[in-house]
Amino acid sequence: MRKHYAAKKVKPEERIIKNDTLALCIASVGADTLPMLLLIHGAPGSLWGYMNLMDDEDLQKRFHIVSVDRVGYGKSRLKMKKKHRYVTSIATQANALLPVFELNKSKEKVTVLGRSYGAPIAAKLVSLQPDQVKELIMVSPVIDPEKEKFYWFSKWGRNSFIQLFLPGEFNTATAEKYSHSDELRKLLPVWRNLDLPTTVIQGGNDWIADPANIDFAKKHIKSKRAQYIFLHKAGHMITYTHLSMIKEMLLKSQFVEDRITSLDMSAASGQAAN
Repeated sequence: MRKHYAAKKVKPEERIIKNDTLALCIASVGADTLPMLLLIHGAPGSLWGYMNLMDDEDLQKRFHIVSVDRVGYGKSRLKMKKKHRYVTSIATQANALLPVFELNKSKEKVTVLGRSYGAPIAAKLVSLQPDQVKELIMVSPVIDPEKEKFYWFSKWGRNSFIQLFLPGEFNTATAEKYSHSDELRKLLPVWRNLDLPTTVIQGGNDWIADPANIDFAKKHIKSKRAQYIFLHKAGHMITYTHLSMIKEMLLKSQFVEDRITSLDMSAASGQAAN
């Protein structure tokens, strides 16, 4: 990170939000008076996995970009009464992110973007604070409980001896994987109750998130303000391979919001003059 940002004028500010039970590491860039763009990573993952979005000058001018380390990753930790080695609960992961909303100093609602395993956590977070969220974007989402993928090496990641030699983030990701299907089943009511602009983006060559996840989304998300984008040749890392598309989507959405606000203010001024 030091090498990457050594020559850059704008560097994300890293800080830890702390309370009696939580230490949540975030990195942010852009004025905190701008509308917040909250980025939630997958498994394994890191807040720095969104470095290309945080580094984008156009996005920096339009958003207060906040990328988080989920609980169990990086420096983010959760203190619990009962000792659990890993936090695999989607609800607990989402609740741990609620303090981030307090950093929104703008008068606008938050745009929440979650990738891969971060997508269902983003959806759960939105369900907890729907009045504070402008839109939900899920990229390469792993949301279908019947489509969880396992590989020949997956079982070895559960071996306690092998885990001694693996980074903690990989062990956390393994624990999440083996709990994920059950956790996703608990999330079914969330999809039915989503009532805000929601975008699902899925790649046809994604070998991590089954492309059929977009079909699950179409079936279970009842919001009439949902849109689905299927990129036939795309893989899993769409936020990197299709950065320009993601960027255009975010900027266009913010431009429309600014335009509506401007029109509303003009109309209000006209009425006042009359």
